[in-house]
Amino acid sequence: PLCGRCGGRYIRPTMPALCRDCLTAFSAGVRCPACRSPRVVAHVELNRLSIAHMDCDAFYASVEKRDNPALRDHPVIVGGGQRGVVSTCCYLARIRGVRSAMPMFQALKLCPEAVVVRPRMRVYAEVSRAIRARMEEMTPAIEPLSLDEAFLDLSGTERLHGVPPATMLARLTKRMEEELGVTGSVGLSHNKFLAKIASDLDKPRGFSVIGRAETQAFLAPQPVRLIWGVGTATQAALDRAGIRTIADLLRWSREDLSARFGQMGDRLWHLARGEDRRRVSRDQPMKSISKETTFHEDTADPDLLDGHLWRLAEQVADRAKARGLAGRTVTLKLKRGDFQLVARRHALADATQLADRIYHAARALFDHAGAAGPFRLIGVGIADLVPEDRADRLGDLLDPEAVRRAAAERATDLIRARFGPEAIMKGRALR
Repeated sequence: PLCGRCGGRYIRPTMPALCRDCLTAFSAGVRCPACRSPRVVAHVELNRLSIAHMDCDAFYASVEKRDNPALRDHPVIVGGGQRGVVSTCCYLARIRGVRSAMPMFQALKLCPEAVVVRPRMRVYAEVSRAIRARMEEMTPAIEPLSLDEAFLDLSGTERLHGVPPATMLARLTKRMEEELGVTGSVGLSHNKFLAKIASDLDKPRGFSVIGRAETQAFLAPQPVRLIWGVGTATQAALDRAGIRTIADLLRWSREDLSARFGQMGDRLWHLARGEDRRRVSRDQPMKSISKETTFHEDTADPDLLDGHLWRLAEQVADRAKARGLAGRTVTLKLKRGDFQLVARRHALADATQLADRIYHAARALFDHAGAAGPFRLIGVGIADLVPEDRADRLGDLLDPEAVRRAAAERATDLIRARFGPEAIMKGRALR
């Protein structure tokens, strides 16, 4: 092409691009020159970045649709009964306004045609292990965050695999879809903070890149809630200080932010500049398993809170059983309507992975917490984890019925594994 001002020739800079369907690498274009697919990712730093975050798309719901093709074109909610809460949902339900932790009655009011299924944690864990195995073929530097997401460091792997990290990541999501029937979204950048942000930019089936050169320009106009770890309370405190965007943060000195917000202020100063020195840490030992629910409206209803305690204990137990773990400590987390946080712990005589024991310990912690409602959040967890073969061996001398309930729970697990998660439900779960 010729320059419009002087008539001289100029060379159009090339931009590395990758087809996510056939994995062809080429110079930027609207479509892949090999297969004509429009699913193209292009970026000037595409082949120079190596820190990634991969997040499965509506993971639980995707597994349910994979295992039951009749659900494919229907909105699916994974969660409890009519008086339970939403664990997660597919994108068809999200379009209608359904969100995680929403009361089921409210979700079904927004999306009455939704199909509700109970969580199957063992199945989800099996699919998660299959995804992890495919990641292991790419790099040993994997840091799982949950069953359905992980950080990967692909630095130095191009020499081994013969292709840049971006191609390996596109190959991973392609294999997940073709071999496992689930989809994922990838964020690629130069650190964990930005890779996590990037993976959320184009869901589902997305692949987004944030390069070094564009970091400041990208971050400046973003709201502070984009920063990982900025919750409702922190956002309210920042808002009172007149800080609503990352550009607002950039106007504060590091000293002033630290003086106003403590350690969080120093963290915000670095992240506002796109600085994150955390490494992708492989196989950090899991320290706890927990689950929490944030209510759309603060509540002090004792029956509703008790129902949530049971459901959370059951979900924690399911996750522990799926991972072959048990906890020696039960934890309770409460957040009041005024954002005051209450946390309690109780050490058990021996480790457990049973929902019944977790629930009764959490219920006792709740009864003795001395915290008046209403509450906006409630959470249950287990900590001090050990292998499951060291769990539930002593029984409870103060509760003779505990052994009977434990045997009933194990039998229930077997029945659900054979006939489905709806085969048996406790009445408490319907509160």
